[in-house]
Amino acid sequence: MTAPGTDSDQATFSPTSPSGIVAGSQADLSWMEDVYKFFHQHPELSGAEEVTAQRIVKELEGFPDWEVTSNIGGYGITAVLENGDGPTVLMRADFDGLPVAEKTGVDYASTYSQLNASGERVATMHACGHDQHTTSLLGAMRILNEERAHWSGTVVALFQPAEEASIGAHKMVSDGLGRIIPRPDVCLAQHIVAGPAGQVYSAPGPVMTSSTTIEITLYGRGAHASMPHRSVDPVVLAASTVMKLQTIVSREVPPGKFAVITVASVEAGKANNVIPDSAKISLSCRFYDEELRQKCVDAIKRVVRAEAMAAGADRNPDFKFVGMLGATDNDQGVYDVVRPHFDSSFGEDSIEMEPWTASEDFSVIPKSFGCPYMLWTIGITPRRQWQRAESAGRLDIDIPTNHNPGFLPDLSTLQVSTRAAAVAILACLQSTWEQPEAEPHAMGAPVPTDEEIDAVAVETSLVE
Repeated sequence: MTAPGTDSDQATFSPTSPSGIVAGSQADLSWMEDVYKFFHQHPELSGAEEVTAQRIVKELEGFPDWEVTSNIGGYGITAVLENGDGPTVLMRADFDGLPVAEKTGVDYASTYSQLNASGERVATMHACGHDQHTTSLLGAMRILNEERAHWSGTVVALFQPAEEASIGAHKMVSDGLGRIIPRPDVCLAQHIVAGPAGQVYSAPGPVMTSSTTIEITLYGRGAHASMPHRSVDPVVLAASTVMKLQTIVSREVPPGKFAVITVASVEAGKANNVIPDSAKISLSCRFYDEELRQKCVDAIKRVVRAEAMAAGADRNPDFKFVGMLGATDNDQGVYDVVRPHFDSSFGEDSIEMEPWTASEDFSVIPKSFGCPYMLWTIGITPRRQWQRAESAGRLDIDIPTNHNPGFLPDLSTLQVSTRAAAVAILACLQSTWEQPEAEPHAMGAPVPTDEEIDAVAVETSLVE
């Protein structure tokens, strides 16, 4: 949090304020649209972002004073600019795409495809805006680079792969990120979302959910399809389990609490005349509250085991956590520093952020350094399109959200997300940050322990 004596709550527009510096900058940003379109046309799956990383490194050649390190935890990249005494501020942008076939109809739509982890060729798309995140961070770097006379401190631009797989931040940290960059005093990130183009949303506290993904294998007894009495049918067991799981949120979670337990896939059987001996169900669970998450995970185990017992299964179900992320919980102190400058820069388009039910691995990075952080979002839907859908009561129907084949940012919002990144970084550079009583890790190299990584990052293990 900020140290006593900062006046961030009294942010005003002046030539030396963050909003004034950005508004008055003569930095050339004319290249941004072309760079964005390149990224948009070449989306790559998590862990396979070779072309994207190469292009980022190429763009960073235009920043000779920044110390660039690539291939961190895969294709991760950092660029560090030291500009005198002051805080160290890290800004993260992710750059992986999704296995989605684009249906936007624009002339720069992706026609790219890649082999997925199963060896299948799939269409790929930047359906979550990571192309804009990356372009905007490059744009913010350009502003900061040109306006060095107006700030002092250190800026770390971090380009992260594999966010969609929830492993990119963890891999960069475990690959020695803390030895490569100076310890940040504060970490920042932004994410584009469906919303009126140009609106900037921010809030303190939990703004994105934790994510717990569980694969459950149910064991039965196989038999000929004509002899169900000789089997313990795992298909029927899976069906009863799916229905019973729906009662956890509706009957065990208090009405004022948020929880999602979604059965996202069910797999069983290969032939129409064989009762299989097992079935698999996959759950995606989201929470803002860690205590409630633990309670619901316990309830899931209880329900699944009870259903297996009721079906007469000879073997207990197996539970495997294939993804676990903590909630994104914005620091009040960082919010108090940044929000007034968003208000100054964006006026009535600086809006309180409503909690978003998606999940992010960004917080793995600041947690590994023991520093505060903040993530905000930016609306990218053309305003006329949004207003028309809102007037007709068809927002959920007519407005493509993240991960939808029709998700496409209004190009004008590239400037908004670039300005937001630059303003937030400058706001943090102009503030004083309390140092921890002791370095979180010895020798000033904040490399997290296995326990710290497991607490916030991907985990694969049995529940028990």
